[in-house]
Amino acid sequence: MTESINTDVLVIGSGIGGLYFAIHMADHAKVTIITKKESSTSNTNWAQGGIAATIDSSDSAELHIADTLDAGAGLCDKTMVSFMVHEGPRHIQRLIELGVQFTTTDHDHLHLGKEGGHSRSRIVHAQDLTGREVENALLNRVNSHPNITILEHHFAIELLTEHHLGIKTNDITCYGAYVLDSKQRIPKKILSKVTMLASGGLGQIYPYTTNPDIATGDGVAMAYRAGAEISNMEFIQFHPTSLCHPKAKSYLISEAVRGFGGILKLKNGQEFMHKYDKRLNLAPRDIVARAIDSEIKKSGEECVFLDVTHIDPEKTKEHFPNIYETCLHYGIDMTREMIPVVPAAHYSCGGIRIDAEGRSTINRLYACGETSCTGVHGANRLASNSLLEALVFSYRAFQNICTQLNEITLNVEVPDWDDTGTVNPEEWILVSHNKKEAQQVMNDYVGIVRSDLRLQRAKRRMDFLKDETEAYYKKTKITTQILELRNIIKVSSLIIEGAIKRRESRGLHFTTDYPKSDNKHFLIDTVLRSF
Repeated sequence: MTESINTDVLVIGSGIGGLYFAIHMADHAKVTIITKKESSTSNTNWAQGGIAATIDSSDSAELHIADTLDAGAGLCDKTMVSFMVHEGPRHIQRLIELGVQFTTTDHDHLHLGKEGGHSRSRIVHAQDLTGREVENALLNRVNSHPNITILEHHFAIELLTEHHLGIKTNDITCYGAYVLDSKQRIPKKILSKVTMLASGGLGQIYPYTTNPDIATGDGVAMAYRAGAEISNMEFIQFHPTSLCHPKAKSYLISEAVRGFGGILKLKNGQEFMHKYDKRLNLAPRDIVARAIDSEIKKSGEECVFLDVTHIDPEKTKEHFPNIYETCLHYGIDMTREMIPVVPAAHYSCGGIRIDAEGRSTINRLYACGETSCTGVHGANRLASNSLLEALVFSYRAFQNICTQLNEITLNVEVPDWDDTGTVNPEEWILVSHNKKEAQQVMNDYVGIVRSDLRLQRAKRRMDFLKDETEAYYKKTKITTQILELRNIIKVSSLIIEGAIKRRESRGLHFTTDYPKSDNKHFLIDTVLRSF
């Protein structure tokens, strides 16, 4: 018999969005957070740069909105951007109240950095480890709240809907989730009045990514299988500058380093960004990533270089202590020599389609953070808007849920997880091989530059991997590895489908067959749904 857990609110994921939401929700309801690894393992924890907010007197909401819309290449939802920018500063103050210690100036004012695409210095940060500082402060508050339970090493398998009750309907409601306790290797069912999907990103669908190992697109894959609308999956942001070193596992070199004065150069010391954009090294990420990709292909080298050797070494160490120490660990003194960098998959601008209150198209299913698509980022995310978006819309979701939670009842009989006829997995080589092949397909054919030929080839290969993996999944007992593989393949397929549908180049989606934007036909979101 499957263990059953009842809760008011189920939060899937423990990044900034999920934790911030849970902290506020727990004053009004019983909250259960599940996370598939340790609670501190999240994309948030890896975020270096900071949080964009209009705080300085020389800045304004109008300028921040304009910068966001400009980066988004025509696809931003202007209303959602306005919500985010105008409401953002109050959440910075709330983080400070929750114990986040941001970097300050000598006069105890917040130090504001500047990054690519921003017309003003507006990046609130905690040196170069902002994500870790925010994550730790939120976790401390979560762990001390009596109404919050955290279940580590619990992997969400499927969202519970009418499908599991034997009811066919297009008006779908979420009642919680089936979950795998990966420590005990047993499935559980968690019934909840409301479910918040805050499961993070999907960078692991590519072999080179700045994301942690847990970023396998689980939330998007589950929501799609349950019938939710998914938007704009073709827009994958590649961070222009991850550390290129055989032992570094795509360590991110923050965009703030370029904001600080870092210059992109070729191996011979020659600058190149002037050939691509008048903003030079502070151009938006999509432009910089394509420029680096182009220079690498032309030169035949494996990387380009980021140079900060002209800046006072002590200032570099003061502003980027963690990056400095990490580079030094790999034998690179960034104050004396150029840093080898290469683009790596970093952020998904698409995801589960939600409204201004965080609601998905499935009743009682909400989403926030990178797993969601608010319309804020459009076709390309402006640097440091991601944590801001997670704060604003997770809080808006909390406000919406509070107005109706007491009226929701849990009166459904959900069947136990059925693994009858399955066996323990033996051929682990199939799982590991299919994962590597899926990642390589995405890298080779659905990367920074695409074409119809590449996308169709990717689709054929991914369809084959999907059929093979699904057959294996149905006959074996579930494991974290097989669940992640299913989600990687599903999310990869959605990105390919979205890219095929968008027959133009816009923002992060660039195809050689349609190198220009087409506002007449494609100034719209790409929306996908399973049924």
